[in-house]
Amino acid sequence: ILIRFLITKLMLCDDIFGRSLFSRKQREAQSAPGWKLFGKVPLRESPPKDSKTIQQEYEARASKSDQSLSLPAQGRRKNLEFEPLSTTALILEDRPANLPAKSEEEAQRHRQEYDEMVAEAKKRELKEAQKKKKQMKERFKQEESIVNAMVVWNNEILPNWESMRGTRRVRDLWWQGLPPNVRGKVWSLAIGNELNITSDLYEIFLSRAKERWKSFRETGSEMESDVDSADRESSLDLIKLDISRTFPPLFIFQKVLFTLFLSLLWYHYNCKLKLVSLVQGMSFIAAVLILNLEEADAFIAFANLLNKPCQMAFFRVDHELMLKYFAAFEVFFEENLPRLFNHFKSYNLTPDLYLIDWIFTLYTKSLPLDVACRVWDVFCRDGEEFLFRTGLGILRLYEDVLLQMDFIHIAQFLTRLPEDTPSERLFSCIANTQMISSNRKWTQVFNALIKDKEMEKSSSPTVKNT
Repeated sequence: ILIRFLITKLMLCDDIFGRSLFSRKQREAQSAPGWKLFGKVPLRESPPKDSKTIQQEYEARASKSDQSLSLPAQGRRKNLEFEPLSTTALILEDRPANLPAKSEEEAQRHRQEYDEMVAEAKKRELKEAQKKKKQMKERFKQEESIVNAMVVWNNEILPNWESMRGTRRVRDLWWQGLPPNVRGKVWSLAIGNELNITSDLYEIFLSRAKERWKSFRETGSEMESDVDSADRESSLDLIKLDISRTFPPLFIFQKVLFTLFLSLLWYHYNCKLKLVSLVQGMSFIAAVLILNLEEADAFIAFANLLNKPCQMAFFRVDHELMLKYFAAFEVFFEENLPRLFNHFKSYNLTPDLYLIDWIFTLYTKSLPLDVACRVWDVFCRDGEEFLFRTGLGILRLYEDVLLQMDFIHIAQFLTRLPEDTPSERLFSCIANTQMISSNRKWTQVFNALIKDKEMEKSSSPTVKNT
């Protein structure tokens, strides 16, 4: 092959420069039977074999060889359902006529290696088939459970919501996760509508928001004060940027998401309620609501959700109140996970480095979407306490991993949690997290911290002089 390659290259050079230095060699090469590594031998007259023919010949040779040679039991093939023909051709075909034939020992070794390779492939196939079968079985079981729960929610619980929502049976069903087709309805009922926003009012917000957006695009500003206009401009830029980064694979709902944010923007600035500022990451909350609710219902739930005390503190960036939430979190962190708490403390790793992102997006950015929705289910049931309990559950789930990390790796890990975070294991860790410290519940601990802060303010010199 090498000699043929060199001759071809030289022939090309001969054609280019118009020389005939190698013409005689070329004629000899063409008249010769063929260049071989071990001399000249006649070319094969038989046509090349396809892989199926090679397979059949190997089967025949293997059956003859089994009669004369006693191969180990694991090296014998009895009834192979799958054999890769291309591999058979590579391993089992006799060498070309111009090369020395395989020795009997080498041929036997190749056959045995091939048999072992096929057996290993079949074993992997069987293992994969068993794994898929188990997954399908679990999926069918889960779907059956969801269907049964859906019947209970639709026929028994939702028609009698006020009387049944606090019962032990409903709370247990709630913990297991809401069926997708009732999730939005339950969220709406649990979040409530303290702001008394109606669907008609939402349509008004939406139409006016679109008018403002159209005016902004045409003129670059609005007929308001310069401060408000600059505020709105930065908020609109943030909306466009945020939406493009919110669940990019689910781009189909982003137009609806944009109109929802426009409505919120008009509601925020023109109703003069000043509930929250538009904060980066808020789009994840809106997106999850849109995926589970109709547009108007999603807006109503969105506005009321942002009006809750914890969300109000974080989205208004109330530093003092946020610090109280972090301090309360650390009380239960030390109570439940003392080793990990001391490990974090040794690196001066404070909760704000990971909790802010978790609370801002209500875990929709950090956890897989299906797991985040289940967190939302129980959050709507238990309130803000469950957000911090979920944070402790995540730390418990990955405690062994985090104990081996330094400051940088811990911060990176908690900012971007594994995409395959298991739902059942996480909720098992959450269930094992006790929100009681020194016989005080979350609300009592948090309120005590608030009172301590108020007492500090009242006893400060400035207050006394006043």
